[in-house]
Amino acid sequence: MTAAARPAILRLVWLHLRSLSRIVATLLRAGCALSLLMLAGCQSLLPSGKTEIVSGWKDFDEASRTLERVVPYRSVRKDVHEAGLDPASNSTITILNFSDVLNRFTANAIRPEADLEPGIRDCLKAGKRCTAYSINVKKTHQQRVSNFWLDFFNFVRETEITGWSFNALIVFVDDLVVYQLTGGQPRIKDFEKVVNPLGPLQGLGGRVSPPLD
Repeated sequence: MTAAARPAILRLVWLHLRSLSRIVATLLRAGCALSLLMLAGCQSLLPSGKTEIVSGWKDFDEASRTLERVVPYRSVRKDVHEAGLDPASNSTITILNFSDVLNRFTANAIRPEADLEPGIRDCLKAGKRCTAYSINVKKTHQQRVSNFWLDFFNFVRETEITGWSFNALIVFVDDLVVYQLTGGQPRIKDFEKVVNPLGPLQGLGGRVSPPLD
């Protein structure tokens, strides 16, 4: 190799190295992008679930607005049914007899009569003529949000629980509504985390049978 040819060869080698470095950089970027896509895809493979007591309400506020239409000493049983609160067609409603209602109002039964709510007082006086509708609705969604591989191998499992719940009590004397009470959680947002240091081996010790003599 002549001294005059060396610069040309070195330049050619440098150009090849620069092209190679660009290819490597492109491959690295593609690899990173592919890894992110795979992680996103893996996250979607984590289990999810739903718990729902089926009702016609989409949220807590809608349920509350329905119960606002039930007014003690004005509404009758027919009005309650027309509001969609008919136990014959609504599985969220339980019919309570007087004994059931009495159990709900045990603390009130020992209070002086003058201190009782008018509806409760009239119910206790009416005896078996007093009945009630108990309404319970709950809708929750469980989504595992932990790292896919840690979850897959049972090292860490994190679950986010969201939703709402609603409950109500409508008390009748004969067919007249005399008392109404509502409650519940407008917004449920819970987080559960389970850590298993042994991963897939966690709990195996309890399943290993003792050696036979």
